[in-house]
Amino acid sequence: MNKQKQFLLAVLIVISMLTGCTQPAEQQETISVSGAFALYPLMVRWAEVYQEANPDIRIDVSAGGAGKGMADALAEVVNIGMVSREIKPEEAEQGAYAIAVAKDAVFPVANAQNPVLDDLLETGITRETFGAIYLTGEITTWGEVVGKPEQTDSINVYTRSDACGAADMWAKFLGAEAQEDLDRGIGVSGDPGELEAVVKDPLGTGYNNLNYAFDAATGKPVDGVVVIPVDVDGNGQIDEVERLDTKDMAIQAVAGGVYPSPPARLLYLVAKGQPSGATLDFVRWILNEGQDFVSEVGYIQLTPEQLTEEQARLP
Repeated sequence: MNKQKQFLLAVLIVISMLTGCTQPAEQQETISVSGAFALYPLMVRWAEVYQEANPDIRIDVSAGGAGKGMADALAEVVNIGMVSREIKPEEAEQGAYAIAVAKDAVFPVANAQNPVLDDLLETGITRETFGAIYLTGEITTWGEVVGKPEQTDSINVYTRSDACGAADMWAKFLGAEAQEDLDRGIGVSGDPGELEAVVKDPLGTGYNNLNYAFDAATGKPVDGVVVIPVDVDGNGQIDEVERLDTKDMAIQAVAGGVYPSPPARLLYLVAKGQPSGATLDFVRWILNEGQDFVSEVGYIQLTPEQLTEEQARLP
């Protein structure tokens, strides 16, 4: 056999080996997922790991807000909707079947160049003060927040324009009924959009889900923002357990029940009716082997009791 034929044979062998290791797209079953920005980073990780172990399954994941996830699931546009709030009675009546899979929280953020930054980090902001900023508009300057009336810089409020669990949870934390009550401020779309708006505005404030407020690599707040500590007990100072300087601190505050719920909350997967087939297998995996990746990606795991309860609800 001459060298040219040997080379062609070697190329054919390599191509055969490569194609043998790849499942043709037409032979793959697709599971489609859309919804909450809050759950998106964890779902992407779950999809990567699951597809690697199950090459006959393809998982398409897209964000767009909890409202989109619920609507897509109920319309059966997707197999699974990601939802970062409790299921409403009318959604349950339409067939929404929800499974809790992890926990996280919404955190208030401000620009890192805030004119009263040192005071904010020392005293934090109470729920009542947040309400006076977001709901009633009684407080309009940063000086009023920290008791320095001579500081007259205005508070530039950013909120979510897309239907989302983060805004719903933030509204409920403030004592309101739903996202629609957060009608003060500039509406921006998505977690990334709200974060970017605050980063660009020295007087800006908003709220973000855990994995958007904190940098995954450093564990510190994303460059350009600070996470505002919440004065939960209203004593006028931030106690050590209330500090939110790092992602680990935030996770511990949520897991330990120090950080209030809401805005801490469960994250759900939603289908129209009980999931079945490949979708059911994927959800079952998430509640078993998939739980090993919850902490890795920076979320809070369900308690053993919660996990057992959710597993028992699967068909």
